[in-house]
Amino acid sequence: MNGIGGRTIAEAQENMTYSEFVVWMKFRARRGSLHQGMRVEMALAQLQALYVNSKTGKDAPRLYQQDFAPHMDPRVETLDEAIAGWE
Repeated sequence: MNGIGGRTIAEAQENMTYSEFVVWMKFRARRGSLHQGMRVEMALAQLQALYVNSKTGKDAPRLYQQDFAPHMDPRVETLDEAIAGWE
């Protein structure tokens, strides 16, 4: 995996084996994007959600990290959460 960063896609495809590609995909699935701006945005959004949820009452709707990060994919609501919202 060394030497891949900073290269073009064509160079990476020539030099990277399939097993290295699988390792990178597992890393990205677990750790997220390598883009520093996105990582900062996600960290700040998590702190904002934590702060707001700590300052609101129990009856207030819970806010999530995705509510404060405009570039993140929207949060997928579970069936139990959807049913609880109908009541």
